[in-house]
Amino acid sequence: MAVQTANYQQIRNALDNTEVTLVAVSKTKPIEDIQILYDLGQRDFGENYVQEIQEKYPVLPKDIRWHFIGHVQSNKVKYIAPYVFMIHGVDSYNLLREINKQALKNNRVIRCLLQVYVAKEETKFGLDEQELTALLENLMASSDMKNVSICGLMAMASFTDNLEQVRQEFKMVKSIFNQMKAQYFQDSTDFQSISMGMSNDYAIAIEEGSTIIRVGSKLFGSR
Repeated sequence: MAVQTANYQQIRNALDNTEVTLVAVSKTKPIEDIQILYDLGQRDFGENYVQEIQEKYPVLPKDIRWHFIGHVQSNKVKYIAPYVFMIHGVDSYNLLREINKQALKNNRVIRCLLQVYVAKEETKFGLDEQELTALLENLMASSDMKNVSICGLMAMASFTDNLEQVRQEFKMVKSIFNQMKAQYFQDSTDFQSISMGMSNDYAIAIEEGSTIIRVGSKLFGSR
């Protein structure tokens, strides 16, 4: 299926005058398709696989903001650390330490979102509230994590047709975000992003406080 330019323009128009960022999920999609959206003004693209982003980064315009939205293994962080704009799926303190280490090597501060687990499915990655609190306690106690910036939370809702369930899960993420901001990031200007909502549920996500939506099939066609 070709790039859905009409859908793209419709979403962009809907996001006008909002603070919501559209990340076009370009995993498995060819460079030509990314270039089409780039030429229409899109700058934020999301990839799930390190090998794939490594192939795309060198041949596409350098002002693209690459979001790594998949589950990144610690031993792969070094490959994306020189240029990744934001890592969405941080789900452990050890991973955060590795991102900090590789960011330091590249003389960068890497934006990170902590992935919280709210879906009623076993297959999703993420931290529950207790794990999230423990990670943040560790982070606050550490003095050498200067090369990561915690910008907010990321979450995936359950894959279900029950939109009320999806809405409740997004509400939960917003509630956790507010709680964490009040407790740990009251004075932070960085902690302001909630990455939630995909092709089928981004409208609900925005209503419930999302500031970053990750849209793939609605822009690039089904995989």
